[in-house]
Amino acid sequence: MKIFDGHCDALYKMFIDQSLNFENSKEMHVTYHNIKNAGIKVQSFAIYVPESVHPDLKFNAALYMVDLFYENILKRFPEFRLVKTKQDLSSLEKNEIGAILTLEGCDCIGSDLVKLKTLLRLGVTAVGLTWNYANDVADGSLEERGAGLSKFGKSLVALLNQTETACDVSHLSDMGFWDVVEWADLLYASHSNCYSLCPHPRNLRDEQIEALIERDSVIGITFVPKLLTGKNSATITDILRHIEHICALGGENHVGFGSDFDGVEKTVVGLFNTGDYDYLANELQKYYSNIQVEKFMYQNMAKRILREK
Repeated sequence: MKIFDGHCDALYKMFIDQSLNFENSKEMHVTYHNIKNAGIKVQSFAIYVPESVHPDLKFNAALYMVDLFYENILKRFPEFRLVKTKQDLSSLEKNEIGAILTLEGCDCIGSDLVKLKTLLRLGVTAVGLTWNYANDVADGSLEERGAGLSKFGKSLVALLNQTETACDVSHLSDMGFWDVVEWADLLYASHSNCYSLCPHPRNLRDEQIEALIERDSVIGITFVPKLLTGKNSATITDILRHIEHICALGGENHVGFGSDFDGVEKTVVGLFNTGDYDYLANELQKYYSNIQVEKFMYQNMAKRILREK
């Protein structure tokens, strides 16, 4: 069964600790061997520049992660192929793995659209506007002010529309979310869960989930225990609860996965790294048909976050 993981922080992990080996490092959740063992067909790699990086150096840090993506992943492991469009995806050979480059938070571009254009030209395919706090684009989900898109933010979303680039609403404030629903042509949530089951500011309320369903979008259920249960521990059953809730809202065709592996310290019991995706697939097959499981694991993400060509 093909698997599409819509979000991981392996680039961030390798940026923080440059001694890590993407091939088989035991300190990483996402490695070449784990991806191969799980049979993952598409893996999204996020550029996340941590808050600890000085603002003057954030864009350089983003470029460094782009270089890690090309040198340590694509160049070193020929099975990986850069995917930017549905056409790229459909042309993957049986033994090839699609690698998608995304941006998690626009802090690194400041208020300079040329920097964003540069990242898009380097292969970034989807753009998350914020991390948890405010930047020049919008407020994040943990920013007390809770503002929506700034004037600059609206011009940035217009650029994403012009380039047919997906706009990722995970980490956005509520007002920012609704502004994106109004302004963006192509949007999705790469790694978010259901607020009604776990009332964390990072999760989506029912009306937000319904809005994404109405826009024919997709929501990547994430494996972060805090976003599944509100605690530092969670099980596969907790993941199933969030999937079923979205399905109950009419979202069977709009559920995917965004693990957030390498962006978390605590993991779901049994889902300790990317290589354990088969455990999730086996559990899903106990409750859903093969067609439904294939939608959740691959098709819903594959159909909804990439431009045609």
